[in-house]
Amino acid sequence: MKIMTLDIGGTAVKSGIFCDGCLTDIQETPTEAGKGGKHVAGLAVQIIRRYAERHDLEGIGISTAGQVDSRSGQIIYANDNIPGYTGMKIRSIIENEFEKPVAVLNDVNAAALGEARYGAGREEKDFICLTYGTGVGGAIFTGGKLYEGSSFSAGEFGAVVVHPEERDPEKDIFSGCYERYASVTALVRSAGKCRDDITDGRAVFNRLSEPAVRECVDRWIREVVYGLTSLVHVLNPSCVILGGGVMEQEYVLKEVRELLGAHLMESFRGISIRKAALGNRAGMTGAAVHLIENGYS
Repeated sequence: MKIMTLDIGGTAVKSGIFCDGCLTDIQETPTEAGKGGKHVAGLAVQIIRRYAERHDLEGIGISTAGQVDSRSGQIIYANDNIPGYTGMKIRSIIENEFEKPVAVLNDVNAAALGEARYGAGREEKDFICLTYGTGVGGAIFTGGKLYEGSSFSAGEFGAVVVHPEERDPEKDIFSGCYERYASVTALVRSAGKCRDDITDGRAVFNRLSEPAVRECVDRWIREVVYGLTSLVHVLNPSCVILGGGVMEQEYVLKEVRELLGAHLMESFRGISIRKAALGNRAGMTGAAVHLIENGYS
């Protein structure tokens, strides 16, 4: 089954062909998300049309930023990174244009599904997956299946309150929450206060040997672990899969593993902490798998 698959992010739309467990013809297109939801939907149509000219497509799987009703393929909620995206009926738009089966899934859920079938979660029935980037995203697998919750929004780990003393939901719904302290955005902001020329995660780790920068990173790692401690104790997964470019740093993964063990009750310490295996292909893979496994038509 040859499936066209897209992963719609705020920066880029990744696209490719999924067939027999492999991704080919992979491309990347700037999203220009600031132009809004209608632009993003139109861009998706353009990209799919280019692939349809070269391939005999049997279906289309879409991974996208935002909270997604995976049954209807509608965006339940999206933040201001893609203005006007909330409420957009992505599945209907694509189906009407191409008359092919279409499935739409939240990007972190899609990445977790990809990891479950072809990556770090292949041998696990109960695991959680977190991605650390601009924010903190999450997904839950239980009994070998993706758990989406009553309104398709389960796994919003970034909204777990970790600093209640900072909580002010009227001004900021994420105030005091995990995302504000454990995201790469938070790390860069903290390190930037020490060194004015640090503006992204790569710059942080290029200067890890500097004591002040190392202290910022270690403080951030503790924040990562604090959130994981609660999640592991509540959900009792056999495995935690950590994704996002920052988790490619060996120092981060090593420190998280060592520190987390000290924070867990003894009966939880058998948990496996793994780096995501599929990298930026996880979302595309998971979107295709979602279409295949659910038989949308």
